[in-house]
Amino acid sequence: MRVVLTFDVEVWCNGWDTLDADFPQAFSRYVYGRSRAGEYALPRTLEILRRHALKAVFFVEPLFAARFGERYLQTVVALIREADQEVQFHLHPEWADEIVPSPLPDIPGKRQHLCYYSLDEQCRLIELGRNMLEQALGHPPTAFRAGSFAANRHTYIALAANGIWQDSSIDATRPYSLADMREFWDVCNTSVIHGVEAYPLTVFRDGFGRLRHAQLGACSTAELIQAMNDAHRLDWSHFVVLSHNFEMLKPRSSEPDRIAARRFEQFCAFLARNRDRYQVGSFGSTLPEAAAPVVPIRMPRLEAQTALPQTRMAATGRRYAEQALRRLGWV
Repeated sequence: MRVVLTFDVEVWCNGWDTLDADFPQAFSRYVYGRSRAGEYALPRTLEILRRHALKAVFFVEPLFAARFGERYLQTVVALIREADQEVQFHLHPEWADEIVPSPLPDIPGKRQHLCYYSLDEQCRLIELGRNMLEQALGHPPTAFRAGSFAANRHTYIALAANGIWQDSSIDATRPYSLADMREFWDVCNTSVIHGVEAYPLTVFRDGFGRLRHAQLGACSTAELIQAMNDAHRLDWSHFVVLSHNFEMLKPRSSEPDRIAARRFEQFCAFLARNRDRYQVGSFGSTLPEAAAPVVPIRMPRLEAQTALPQTRMAATGRRYAEQALRRLGWV
């Protein structure tokens, strides 16, 4: 089974009213995460991957640089590429109305999710971001992830029109992710949508039977390992894990989140010890035959689907305990 560690790389100013004043500090926090303990944003992430000899996919959001300057995007891309990691394309359209000149005609203001944009608007925004990332990379990106996993059918048509043939924009735990197709489409397994290979974020059932996506900052290490082992038992082709460039930082701070950092370290160590079982890296170039394009059929509600990886109660209880320690400020 192929395991894909994915990182959404973003820069936010925690508001839109004072962007110019807030951006320098925001860029420093989200990209470097400097504190007396070290640099726990991208540098620490890349160092842990290097130490365990693991490859990951970094989905970099470029539109913020259309507002503040492409040199900032080049800095982020160079940092990742110097660590010999893969850079791909992430898009948060919330930046669209902050760009001058506007990439969209008559844009009225903020629209958070890509699925709120028309096909033509999605084509324009994807083209802009792709071109920016291509300039920073020296070659075009080949894979995409919509911000907040807010893709719809138009997204895949727009990706194909822009020559991007791999995507990881589906999260079955978010109701707006592929909302216009999920009644007739398997949103948990690999598939082909309008010619684009789709690799959903992995979803599993926790110890209470509740749906949970595989995110390093939102699952205990035991949950991730048990879900991955069960996906392997179910003969899944891919196990896609989510994290962010800032996930090892405490909220609104550059101080490290020790629990998140320990989870990442432990998970990477497990993958390094089990290279014979799990192939860690990119999505790969082809899907298995079972995921070839088919005529969509009516799918059962996600809650009723049984063929999902599962974890045990103890692993989920560990997550609740860690969350309690966080809230109490004991870590």
